[in-house]
Amino acid sequence: MKSIGLSLLTVIVCSNAVFAGKNTEKVLEPSIIISAIEENTVSGFYLSLGVSAVSTHEADLKFFSVTDGQDRTGDISFSAGYDWNEYIAIEGRYMVSVAKEDIVDRTSWGIYVKPQYPLTEDLKLYGLLGVGGFDASGTNHFGHSIDTNDISIQWGIGVSYNVYENLSIFVDYVRVASDVEATAFVTQDVDISSDAITIGVTYHF
Repeated sequence: MKSIGLSLLTVIVCSNAVFAGKNTEKVLEPSIIISAIEENTVSGFYLSLGVSAVSTHEADLKFFSVTDGQDRTGDISFSAGYDWNEYIAIEGRYMVSVAKEDIVDRTSWGIYVKPQYPLTEDLKLYGLLGVGGFDASGTNHFGHSIDTNDISIQWGIGVSYNVYENLSIFVDYVRVASDVEATAFVTQDVDISSDAITIGVTYHF
């Protein structure tokens, strides 16, 4: 009887060990699946929202020139893009003025190739090169209407910094328009240019 009892005990212990081993395998499987999902959380698509200080000025003046022949606006900037890889992206951007210094209301848009280079794990330097449109309207001090638009090459440079998981901040400079012919601006019959400095936040999906 003792031998039968020991045999039954041995079978029970072995059976529990086998089932325990099977249960261990089942517990490990979900953790492997979760790890695989976590590695693919960033899709490459991103959206940005920013505020821009924009200068629209006679072509021979500079962004920081404090003189007649220049008008500044405060713009809201919207961007959408896709990171093909760590070094190249495609981006579209639209800007519209929400505050003006003097006489001009303006909008602009652009589609850019965006080369980018990681300086550190979180800090990235990038450029913008593409084609975009520019529109300015208003009335100058002489009562003449300002109404000019143009599609031309646009370019820029900027930096971004990853602050938390999929969230980053950026600052950049973009040459929005160069030497656009205008029948009226602050003065008459001049070519005008436009520059923008933008600070914003980007969410990576």
